Amino acid sequence: MYEKFGQFIDGKWQPSEKNETYEVINPATEEVLGHASKATPIDVDKALKSAEKGLEIWKQTPPWQRSYIIRRIADKMREKQDVLAKWMTLEVGKPFAEAKGEVGGAADIFEWNAEETKRIYGQTVESRFADTRVHVYYQPVGVVAALTPWNFPLVLSSRKISTALAAGCSVIVKPDVITPGTVMELVDICRECGVPPGVVNLLSGDPPSISQQLISSDIIKKISVTGSTRVGKLILKQAADKVQRVTMELSGHSPFIVFDDADLNKATDMAISSKFRNNGQVCISPNRFYIQENKKNDFINLFIEKTKKLKIGNGMDTDTQLGPLTTQKRLNEVEELVEKTKQEGAKVLLGGKRPAGFNKGFYYEPTVFDDVKDSFTIMKQEPFAPLVPILSFKSFDEVIERANDNDLGLCSYICTNSMEKAHRASELMETGTVAVNTGFVAIAEAPFGGIKQTGYGREGGSMAIKDYLNVKYTHLGIKG
Repeated sequence: MYEKFGQFIDGKWQPSEKNETYEVINPATEEVLGHASKATPIDVDKALKSAEKGLEIWKQTPPWQRSYIIRRIADKMREKQDVLAKWMTLEVGKPFAEAKGEVGGAADIFEWNAEETKRIYGQTVESRFADTRVHVYYQPVGVVAALTPWNFPLVLSSRKISTALAAGCSVIVKPDVITPGTVMELVDICRECGVPPGVVNLLSGDPPSISQQLISSDIIKKISVTGSTRVGKLILKQAADKVQRVTMELSGHSPFIVFDDADLNKATDMAISSKFRNNGQVCISPNRFYIQENKKNDFINLFIEKTKKLKIGNGMDTDTQLGPLTTQKRLNEVEELVEKTKQEGAKVLLGGKRPAGFNKGFYYEPTVFDDVKDSFTIMKQEPFAPLVPILSFKSFDEVIERANDNDLGLCSYICTNSMEKAHRASELMETGTVAVNTGFVAIAEAPFGGIKQTGYGREGGSMAIKDYLNVKYTHLGIKG
C-alpha cells in the first residue's frame, strides 16, 4: 500500500537513503497493511534544505495565488473522500463513516485557511510625530516542523499544513508511524494541486529521532506539535535551545457535567457521541462524568441502555459504530487501567473486558464505572479509551471546584437548561474550550487549544495564523 509513496522531498516521492521500511498494522485484523519508508538522518537533512528553498518561493507567492492553491486542496480532498477515509479506517481502526466525517472536517480547515491567507491585515498606528508614520505588518515565520499524532491524522495534519501555507511558510510534516499512509495521501494531494516543490515535505519514520534532528536545526523556526504532555515538555526543552516558536496541543482530561435541569435524553446522546468517537482515543474526549446526585441513577440507566446498542467491529463494515483500539500497546494499557480502577474500589456496571467473538483485533468493550472517587488513578491519568467513570455532585460550586482540580485544561462539557448555569460554568471552567449542550468542539472557524499543562497556542479560527507570522513594526520618517 505504501510503495507509491516514501519520503516527500523537493516535490518528489522517493525511497529513504537506505531503503529501510517499517511495518504498519491494521488494528482490526492485526494483519500487516504494508511497509512504509523509514527516513535516515540524510533524508532529514534533504528535507530541511528542500523546505528552506521552498520557503523562498512560497513567501514571494502573492496571497491570492496561495489562496487559490489551498482551496484546490480542499476541493480535491472532498473528491477523494473515500480514498482518504479508507486509509484512516485501515490504519487507525475508526469506523468508515466516522473517517469520512474527518475528511470533511479536514477539507473545511483547508478551505478556511484559503480565505485567511487573503486577510493577513497589518495596522497603521497614529504617530506622535508629524513627520513619521508607524506601520505594523506580518511576515512568514519561516520553515515549520509539523509533528502530528495518529488519532486524527488528517485533521491534525491539515491544521498545521494549511495554516503554514496560508501564512506563507514552508512545512515539513512528520506523521506518526501508525498512520503514515493517511498523511502521505494528503501530501500527494498538495503536490497534485500545484504546491511548488519544497513547500510541503514529509518525513516518515522514527518520531523521536526525526523530531530531534528537525528541532536541532537552525532552519526550523516554528514547531507545531499535537501529542502527550510528556512529549510536549521534551520538545519544548529542545526548542528552548534555538528559541523556536512552539504551538502545543497536548493531553486532555475533560470533565462532563450534567446538572439536574438538563434533558437527560440529549445529555446521554451527547455523552455517547463525544466519548466513543474514535473509541475514546481523543484529546477532547470526556473522561470524568459528574452527574447531579438526584439524576445520577437515571443518567446511568439511560446511558448504559444506549451504549449496549453500539455495534463493535471492523471499521470497514458499514454497521460498525465502535472500532478497535489502535495498537496492542493501547489495549494493554487500557486493561491495566481497568484493573487498577477496580482495585481502587470502583464497580464495573458495563464492559470491563474484551468483547467475545473476536479472535483478532485490539477490541475493548465500552466500560462504565460507578463508586468512583476523585482520588482514583483514572481521574488523574488520561484514559484515551472507551472508559466512563461516573460520579455525583450536590452543588454548582462543588462540581466546578472538583472539575477544575486537574493539571490539564483542554475541554469541558456542560449539560443544563439554565442560561445562568451555562454562562457561569463556561466562564469558570479552567479549559481552553467549553461545549454547552453540544458535542461539537473542533471546528475550522473557532480557536482550538488548551491551558495549564495542555499547552498553549491555538489552531483553527482567525487567531491560528498569527502563530505562523512574525510581527514587524516600522517607524518611517517621511522626510529624507
